[in-house]
Amino acid sequence: MDVRESEVHKTNEVTAEPVTSARRRKSVVREYAEAIAIAILLALVIRTLIIQAFTIPSGSMMDTLLVGDYILVNKFLYGPELPLTDYRLPGFRPPARGDIIVFKYPQDEKRDFIKRIIGTPGDTVQVRGDQVFVNGRALVEPYVRRLDGPLGDRGQSTYCGYAYACDPTVVPADSYFVMGDNRNNSQDSRYWGFVRKDKIKGKAFLIYWSWDSDRHWLRWWRLARYIP
Repeated sequence: MDVRESEVHKTNEVTAEPVTSARRRKSVVREYAEAIAIAILLALVIRTLIIQAFTIPSGSMMDTLLVGDYILVNKFLYGPELPLTDYRLPGFRPPARGDIIVFKYPQDEKRDFIKRIIGTPGDTVQVRGDQVFVNGRALVEPYVRRLDGPLGDRGQSTYCGYAYACDPTVVPADSYFVMGDNRNNSQDSRYWGFVRKDKIKGKAFLIYWSWDSDRHWLRWWRLARYIP
């Protein structure tokens, strides 16, 4: 009797071990799957509502931003748009003059553009030659790159060949007048008009990587540079 009981107990012990190991393996797989799912969900939430990364493909914002700069954009500052809706969460403040913003290009909303805000709602903007006037006062712009180029003022103080702001132009409500820092090589509000507030994705605030593809080297001095 004792032998049979012992044999039964041993049999139970042997068969119980693989069951426990299988359950343990399933538990580990489940934990990894849940961790990955949570990480993906958090990444999507962060990208949609808080911060999104962009790459600078053109020289229209030189020398503030260079081709090959990788930047982070704060989407939460102005109030992010909820996916699949027209609703935006409340922001901390509205876009302001001087902010560098990423927005949906008005003539093709599948493309993202980056420019600097020059005129805010209600401002009167006028561009004469290489000088910008806002509400009748000349705008001081130390960030502007002034070089001869295919666009721009042709170097004449009275020249104006733009579609907008040759004459004093009032910026409409919930809209913004934007321009590139590389003033003579930038397609911006002078050519295609205003940017609506609901088309703004966020404010650029940090260069986290910068690669010079022509010279094939890292611009290490631009890493972690704050964008004013």
